[in-house]
Amino acid sequence: MQVVTTLAGLGRIEDGSLALLDTAFPHVGAVLEQEGSLQCLTSCAVLRRIPLDEATLTAPLGRPRAVWGVGLNYRSKAARTGRGLPEQPILYLAASSGASAPGAQVVIPESVTEPDYEGEIAIVVGRRLYRATESEVWPAIAAITAANDMTARDVMRTTGTPALAKSYPGFTPLGPSLCTPDDLADRDAIRVRTRVNGKLLQDDTSAGMIFPVPDLLSRLSWFAALEPGDVVLTGTPAGTGQDRACFLADGDEVRVEVDGVLPLVTRIVRPSDASPRDLRLTAPAS
Repeated sequence: MQVVTTLAGLGRIEDGSLALLDTAFPHVGAVLEQEGSLQCLTSCAVLRRIPLDEATLTAPLGRPRAVWGVGLNYRSKAARTGRGLPEQPILYLAASSGASAPGAQVVIPESVTEPDYEGEIAIVVGRRLYRATESEVWPAIAAITAANDMTARDVMRTTGTPALAKSYPGFTPLGPSLCTPDDLADRDAIRVRTRVNGKLLQDDTSAGMIFPVPDLLSRLSWFAALEPGDVVLTGTPAGTGQDRACFLADGDEVRVEVDGVLPLVTRIVRPSDASPRDLRLTAPAS
């Protein structure tokens, strides 16, 4: 099942169209907080059907409670940078206020000189995970979605702090749709691609991860409890701007494609190019 949040409410994507559902939940994050999974949406009555391109898609999770990330989790990225494989995941917690809706413009602060994209597979937790074994992880995952884990490389270099380099408003676009794990063709080899202005720059699968999804979330859960609606970003493969010494510029369009979900598209602007509406990037709290 593939689910979206729209201005008109929650919907399922069916046969290329959008089935708006008869439910009072404002977004998927609220569903997970109460139900622990998306299964209740499979039996919701359909109010009406509309063409998908006529729907206004919004932040699918509202504002997540927590957004975790991991550095250097693809073999291709390690090979490109010439770094050895880490023995433990390089984990960080980014501000949830950095989450932005699909299709939003990301306004780059004037002080940031090296804004970069990172196409990633985002894992959405359904049931609480604490001190979990690897075998307990996938049954507790509610969905996957696409993410662009944007990074101010200059800030990362000067501060050495991922949370500061990744937490600017709008720097964590998520969505636009969520796919339940049972709909994945191969959950151990989920493909992720990133295009900038139409040019394919990243192309890999989760089979290339150093710490696969069950291992990554299990390790994380021994230090922090993962709660329903939490998001875990699983790392980015080779092909970022950092790898090419070419960073995002005004007007660039970044498209992240993850198996099973709609493409996530964001546009890059500088403050002088942004309209007042562009600055409203984050979803309202539920």
